[in-house]
Amino acid sequence: MTTQVLFIRHGETDWNRIKRIQGHIDIPLASSGMVQAGQLAQRLLQESKAGAQLDAIYCSDLLRAQQTAQPFADALGLTLNLNAGLRERLYGDFQGHSSDEIRGKYPEEYAIWQSHNPDFSPPAGESQRAFSQRVLNAVEPIAAAHPDGRIAVVAHGGVLDCIYRFVRGVPLDAPRDWPLLNSSINVVDFENGQTKIVSWGDVAHLSFPGSDDDLKEVPR
Repeated sequence: MTTQVLFIRHGETDWNRIKRIQGHIDIPLASSGMVQAGQLAQRLLQESKAGAQLDAIYCSDLLRAQQTAQPFADALGLTLNLNAGLRERLYGDFQGHSSDEIRGKYPEEYAIWQSHNPDFSPPAGESQRAFSQRVLNAVEPIAAAHPDGRIAVVAHGGVLDCIYRFVRGVPLDAPRDWPLLNSSINVVDFENGQTKIVSWGDVAHLSFPGSDDDLKEVPR
């Protein structure tokens, strides 16, 4: 039995545009992100009418994810299942700052961050390893609950990154060379304990490109 999951990154925020770390700070969508959410809803409604229906929608409980998911939930007559396990990585004291600001304020921590050590935690934050395990612990039971189903999971760039690395077997300390686009649809099949990426970084529904989460901790 195959469960198909559409992993969707939230729409653009003002902080995405200026590359300021959001983490668990509850930043709303920018006006551009609201437009993206509307275009995403139209895409998924058209797919549903063509027979590719969604059985359920799961969503990070942060506002930017909810604002992205709600328009297509309303269009499809589905409710949002909020899950705090789908939140972005907790960046602790790094939150609210740009990479350049972090380098100036926390030079030692910044250097370790740039080394891609998956066990490094920002002050009062979460390591990449702990974050990845949290995400997988949230996603695996969601997928298992919908055998032969098709569901959406609306979350964050970091969550999508964890999923991509898990499916492709990419180490947590490896530099990223795949996109994490605002309002993108990223499709993964779960089948008999195996996973495969069907498509990634699909933004064909957008009238303007989604931003990529290109923070400097992973050279792009």
